[in-house]
Formats: sequence, C-alpha cells, structure tokens
Amino acid sequence: MKNVRVAFDVLADGVAPPADHQYIRCHMIFDAKMEDFRRKARLVAGGHVTKAPATLTYASVVSRETQRIALLIAALNDIDIWAADVLNAYITAPCREKIWTTLGKEFGDDCGRKAIVVRALYGLKSSGAAFRAHLAGCMHEMGYVSCPADPDLWLKEQTDRKGRKYYSYILCYVDDLLVVHHNPKRIMDRINSFLPLKTDSVGPPEMYLGAKLKRKTFEDGTTAWGLSPTKYVQQAVKNVETFLKNNLEGRFSLPKRGNKPFPCDYAPEEDVTPLLEPGVATYYMQLIGVLRWMCELGRIDICTEVSMLSSFAAMPREGHLEATLHVFSYLKSRSNSRLIFDPKEPNVGESDFVECDWSDFYPGTEEALPPNAPKPLGKGVTLRMFVDSDHAGDKVSRRSRTGFVIFLNYGMIDWLSKKQSTVETSVFGAEFCTMKHGIENLRGIRYKLRMMGVPVKGPSYVYGDNMSVVTNVSKPESTLRKKSNSICYHAVREAVAMGEALVAHILTKKNLADLFTKVLYGQTRRFLVDRMLWDVFPSD
Repeated sequence: MKNVRVAFDVLADGVAPPADHQYIRCHMIFDAKMEDFRRKARLVAGGHVTKAPATLTYASVVSRETQRIALLIAALNDIDIWAADVLNAYITAPCREKIWTTLGKEFGDDCGRKAIVVRALYGLKSSGAAFRAHLAGCMHEMGYVSCPADPDLWLKEQTDRKGRKYYSYILCYVDDLLVVHHNPKRIMDRINSFLPLKTDSVGPPEMYLGAKLKRKTFEDGTTAWGLSPTKYVQQAVKNVETFLKNNLEGRFSLPKRGNKPFPCDYAPEEDVTPLLEPGVATYYMQLIGVLRWMCELGRIDICTEVSMLSSFAAMPREGHLEATLHVFSYLKSRSNSRLIFDPKEPNVGESDFVECDWSDFYPGTEEALPPNAPKPLGKGVTLRMFVDSDHAGDKVSRRSRTGFVIFLNYGMIDWLSKKQSTVETSVFGAEFCTMKHGIENLRGIRYKLRMMGVPVKGPSYVYGDNMSVVTNVSKPESTLRKKSNSICYHAVREAVAMGEALVAHILTKKNLADLFTKVLYGQTRRFLVDRMLWDVFPSD
C-alpha cells in the first residue's frame, strides 16, 4: 500500500472533513493483466456513489489505426521505438473531486482514521480525465503538440544524427507510452522526470497492448515492425477450455478439428437452436469481446466470422456459442500470426488507373487540404484500398456486407467487415455503398497522415471487382441509371475528380477484401490470408 498512500491526506484525530466533501468507501479488486495475464491487486474508490463532477470526465486513448501508422513510419524513416509504462499512473494526477473516506486495515496504524482523497484514485469518475490532463501537461512541457487528427498522438519536429528532419511521436494509451525518436532513451528520461516510469518497462517494446512487437528484417535489408497476438490467442484458448471444463458441465467443448473458423455452410442468422440462459449468454458476450480484440491486434482472418456472431450478442443461441467455440478451435490450431507493417514502396501499376478531365462535370473541385497541417517531413507514403461487398449475404434480412482493407505502402493499417444498414436491391448498389464507405475512411486517413506531418504521394489507389462501379467512377461520361444510389455515385466520382482517389478493376480471386465480406474455405481462403498475414499457415 505504500505506493497509494500519497493519494490520501490523513486528518488528525477529532478533525472533521470539510462540509462540501462527500464520503465514499474504498475496496480492493483483483484482476489479471490482459497482455500477459499476470495477477494484480488495486485499491479502488467507490466512485459509482459520487455525484457526477462538473468537469470533463471523458479520457480518450490513441487509436489502433494511429499505432499502426506510427510503426510503419518509424521503419520507413529508420527511427527507433521504445515503450514504457507509467508507475501508478492515476495517482500521479491531482484529484478533481471533493471526497473523503475512512482508511481500512490495510493502512496499518492509520486504520479507522479519516482522510481526504487528494490524488486521482482509481474508480473515481474524473480520474481518467485528470490523468490525461496531467500527462498532457508533461507533453507540453517537453515541447510536443497534440495531433488534431488524434489528440493522444503527440509530435515534435526533430533532427536525427544524419541531419535529416522528421517528426518524433509519443503515443499515449492511458499509461502505456510508445516513443518514436532517434534517441528514445533521452525522451524517456525526460518523461521519467515528470512521471515515474516502471524501470523494467522502459526499452525497446516486446509486448504492447496484448501483442508481441518485434522487428523483422527482409532479404533486401529492409526492416519492419511486426505485431503478433500469438501469446494472447494461446492464453485465451486455454482460458476457454478451462471455463468449459469447470463451469458448463460438459455441455459445450471445442471441436477437435479446427481447420476453418466456421462449420461448413453455417449461417448464424438462420440458427433456431434454444436461447442461452442468462449466465451463459453473458459468457458468450465475453468471448465475443475477446475475439474482437484479437481482430484489433491483427487476426484479420476471423473478422467476418466475428462480425457475424457479434450481431447476436444481445440474444445468443446455443448454435451461436458452438460456432464461437469453433472459431476458438481454429485459433487453437492456427495460433501463430504476424501482421507486418512493411514500409517498402508498392508497385501500383499505374497503367491500370485512368486519369480523365472531370471539369465539365465537377468544375473547380479539388482535394481539401488542412490549412493547419504541419509541413511534411520524412519519406512519402502511398495509400491503396481493396473493396468488396457480399450482396444480400444475410439470408434473413437480405442486407449486404461491406468489406475493405487499406494499405499504407505494404503495411495493412485499417480494415472493416460490417453488415450494411440498409437493404440494397442490386449488386451495383451494394458495391457503390461499400465504395463510398471505403473512400470516406481513406479521406480520414489522408487527413490524419497530413496532420502527422507525413508526405502523401499522389491519390489513393482503389481496387474493386465490380466492373459497372469501376466504369461509373472512372469515366466522366458514365451516367447513373439507378437514382437511389445517386449520393454514393456522386460522392465517389467527386473524390476521383478532385484527384483524391483513382479506381481500377481487379479480379475477384485477387481481391483481398473478399475475405471481409463472406465466409471462405479451402484454397481460396488460404490464398487471401497468406497475402495479408504471416505464419498462419505453415510453409509447404
């Protein structure tokens, strides 16, 4: 308890707390760390009984997309990366609420005495925001500024040992810090002078938010960062097997053969098995949460299946749980994977993309560039996107599924598998909705890159396998015959007209987004997975 004692101002015997302070109770909680499943204990305040403070209580974290971009940019510009964890993070910040408590037996001789809470104790409504503001003060003191596209990414212009100018980044995920700098030790030492860091956490990253982070060197000497959730996957599978054995009395188990995520021809929307009882349904939701985090960590080979099963989290059936366990069986047999953020320049094949004069149809249109963007430094990057849809894929609602995957150079930084919000009566309409959704995401990434000071080379290159859509957005003279799709039609065409994107056709069997729209099996599935993930399938 010595680390947490600083959070309390113990009152002298007989001294009453101020009248405007509210009483709360504190208690101990016990949990396991997500990334390595170490056990931990923490003293937590009962913030649920306090009144909502007038100050802001929301605290954001750096996005996964930004983390992937930073890893690729670091490798592209040959900049080092270090990680660190803030020691007892919240209680380094002042408390924003007026509260007091009675100390328990864990405080030894002070047991039973009254104390004012003076630090942002875990469990209080405002503690997250208080720590973030405290951390922001540290960043400002070091000369870093918050990126408008992601406020938890901090950047500062630097010059490396070779005289090259670039932007140093500090990524903040609550108390987990990632520093991109040519001399990261110096930056860590400065942070440690403001906020105490765990000594054994400072250095080149090994584990970050549940995934193993490691450099890979290619045959041509190029280096890249790789993200592997293998340890998290293996431990999650072990936990599932233990729970099923100890709690569900043998009713459910992992299938013995898990060579694919889903049973053949299984459609979750057509499942009519009995509903799960409340306790098991809650466990189903926990499993879906674990699987969704795996997708965030790079297990894109199960994204479509997890997205489908997530639709039934509110009222799952026994068949849905069995299908979820089938996914875990697949992960047990295919636990290894690596997502490599390869910084090499891609071979786009610009002859496939046609640039036309759009001035008669969209006069004066041009890409909107942020006026407050920092000047671009370092090497430039190229954006590519593969898009696809599965028309009327849901056999009950007949809604289509949107799927796309976005690459920065050869590094995959964003992906999506999601059921569309409306029913489209044609393949053309479903594909156009998908194209519009993907273009909007690309626009956001282009904005983020510019606000990070990263030079963006030319337009974004978009690949789709529907020739009608490609023709409509590539040729100015093409007209729309389905007026119901006019918004998507003009949104995508205008992006092409302003030079923000170019669209070309690709064969369905080579379209990487196909993995994000439907459940695939056999060699078709393996072909696509092998082109995005390492180590899932052993080398022949």
